[in-house]
Amino acid sequence: MTKRKLLPALIFTLLAAFGGCSRDKPAEGRITIGVSYQNLSNEFIINMQDALRAKAKELNVNLIELDAQGRAENQISHCENFLSRGVDAVILNPEDQQGSAPALALVVKAGKPVVVVNSLVANVKEANAYVGSDDTEAGRIAATEIMRRLGGKGQIAVLHGAYGHSAEVQRSEGIRQVLAKFPAATIVSEQTGQWDRAKSLAVMENWLSSGRRIDAVIAQNDEMALGAQEAIEGAGKQKQILVIGIDAIPDALRAVAAGKLAATLFQDSRGQGATAVELAAALAQGKSVPKQTFLPFQLVTADNVAKFMKP
Repeated sequence: MTKRKLLPALIFTLLAAFGGCSRDKPAEGRITIGVSYQNLSNEFIINMQDALRAKAKELNVNLIELDAQGRAENQISHCENFLSRGVDAVILNPEDQQGSAPALALVVKAGKPVVVVNSLVANVKEANAYVGSDDTEAGRIAATEIMRRLGGKGQIAVLHGAYGHSAEVQRSEGIRQVLAKFPAATIVSEQTGQWDRAKSLAVMENWLSSGRRIDAVIAQNDEMALGAQEAIEGAGKQKQILVIGIDAIPDALRAVAAGKLAATLFQDSRGQGATAVELAAALAQGKSVPKQTFLPFQLVTADNVAKFMKP
């Protein structure tokens, strides 16, 4: 997490521990939506939250927001909380494909509209709507770009997200699909970095100390890519190892522009957040909405990074 987000996120976490945040009192005559985030220590999720809040304000929608802090079981408690407070709809940003499924089932059983956003859950078909991106395609794009740069051969390390998370499962599948087409490319190391920069830095340091040659790192999000890049730079091997991430968070965009990361993939966090609250509000009013809304990934390299960076 960036330093500028540390204090607000800490305050939010403390408030969440007591059952809500500053927006937790339903206003008479207004739609109230409960939102369960997978983990607000992740910059991508923070960006999604910012857009969700902005759209809710525009629509005059009241929010009850809770942070699962990376624990799927917390999302079950969140949904029980939302239902006891009579929300009009729920937005679920699942932490785990299997572990968060009971949270969705609770809301469905209660007959409340529910929108799943950003990551999948095993019973997602029971939700009224899903908003996100095709994570298998993200894995394919990242692996294809690395193979292009390496000429179709090399020794690859993969930094996985949290095992069992739908994005980790699907991005891993996309990576495997592409690398299977290149007999001269081999995955020599793979381990979870838990979507976390510091943890991934430590994993990368261990890989480097093993002495095994690594030509490129495919990290399943930017936080992990940046951790790997820091370890590589610390070892003086930044010119020898390519690193690609996913999400196009501001730190990653700056690293691409500076030539530190080979590339990242833009995933529209703000578009996902805004669309999720729009659909939830519409469902609360009895309107019909699309069952699935997919926002495409876009490859970001030094050639086009400027258009993704804020002035």
